[in-house]
Amino acid sequence: MKFVIAILIFSIIILFHELGHFLLAKKNGIRVNEFCLGLGPTLIGITKGETKYSIKLLPFGGACMMEGEDAESDDDRAFNKKSVWARISVVAAGPIFNFIMAFFLAFILISCIGIDKPVISGVMEGFSAEKAGMQAGDKIIEINNKNIHFYREVSMYTYFHEGETLDVVYERDGEKYKAVLEPVYDEESGRYLMGIISNNVREKGNLLSNLKYSANEVGYWIWTTLESLKMLVTGQVGVNEMSGPVGIVKSIGDTYDASMNDGYYYVFLNMINFAILLTANLGVMNLLPLPALDGGRLVFLIIEAIRRKKIDPEKEGMVHFVGIVLLMGLMVLVMFNDIRKLFI
Repeated sequence: MKFVIAILIFSIIILFHELGHFLLAKKNGIRVNEFCLGLGPTLIGITKGETKYSIKLLPFGGACMMEGEDAESDDDRAFNKKSVWARISVVAAGPIFNFIMAFFLAFILISCIGIDKPVISGVMEGFSAEKAGMQAGDKIIEINNKNIHFYREVSMYTYFHEGETLDVVYERDGEKYKAVLEPVYDEESGRYLMGIISNNVREKGNLLSNLKYSANEVGYWIWTTLESLKMLVTGQVGVNEMSGPVGIVKSIGDTYDASMNDGYYYVFLNMINFAILLTANLGVMNLLPLPALDGGRLVFLIIEAIRRKKIDPEKEGMVHFVGIVLLMGLMVLVMFNDIRKLFI
C-alpha cells in the first residue's frame, strides 16, 4: 500500500506540473499533440480532439508534447510560431503550478495542525543564548537578516551555516532586541548549538493567518532546496547523499510505517508534508538554468526576448540534447546509490 501511495504522490505532482504547461499552451493557441503521465511505452491512450492522452509504462515522469517544441514546424499553431512571451509563459507554467500546488497543500496542513512559531521555551546553561540574556517566551524574528517564520527555520539555518556567528533579532513583550550568538559545537548531538530550547508547540490560526503562513511554508521549502543545492555545489555534501525516486519512495514508505502507529490521520498529514516538499523541490529544480530543464529553456527564451531574434534551433537543440544525456547519467548514478543503500 505504501508504495502505491508513493507512486500516487509522484504522479499527482508530475501531472500538475505538466498541467501547467498544457493549460498555458491551450490558452496561447498552441497545438498539444500528447499529454502523458509516465515514460516509455504507452499502456493506455485515448485521443480527444487534437490531443492524445496517455499513461506510460514507467510511473515516474510525464510530458506535454507540443507541436514544434523541439523541431521546426510549419503549423501556424506550433510552439515555435508563437511570440516569445507566449512561449515563456508556457515554459514557466510548469514550475509555477508546482508552487501553487505546494501552497494549497500547505494551507491544508497548517489548517489541520497549525504552525511551529519560533518562540523559545528556555535556554541552555553555558551557551551563548543564555549569556546574551535571552529567555523563555522570546520570539526569534530574524537571523542574519533572514526573516524567520517557523521554529524549524532556526535549526535549519544553523545546519546550513554551521559555526557562523549569528545576529539574532527577537521580540519580547512587543519590543525588539538584538543578540550576537556564537554557536558552540556539541559533541553529544554532533551539531553547533546556540543554546535555545523549544517545546515545538504548534499554534493554530485563522483563515487569513493560515493563508499567510502557507505562502511562508512554500518559501521555506524553496529556501531549503536552494541551500541544499548550495551545499552540493560547494562540496559540503556529496552526490552519494542525494536521493532519487527509489530513495524518495523508501523515505515515504518509512514515514508511512512510522505514522501508522498513530493512525490514518497522521499518515495523511505526513503524506501531505512529503508532497509539499517534493512539489516545491520539483519547481525549484526545473527552474535551474540548466539545459533540458524548464529553466534552461527560459534562458534561451529570455536571450531571444532581449536580442529580439531567435537563436538557431539546431544549436539550442544540441545544447538541450547534451543536457538530457548528462541529466540521465546523473539520474542513473543517483538511482544506483539509492538501490545500493537498500542493501547496506
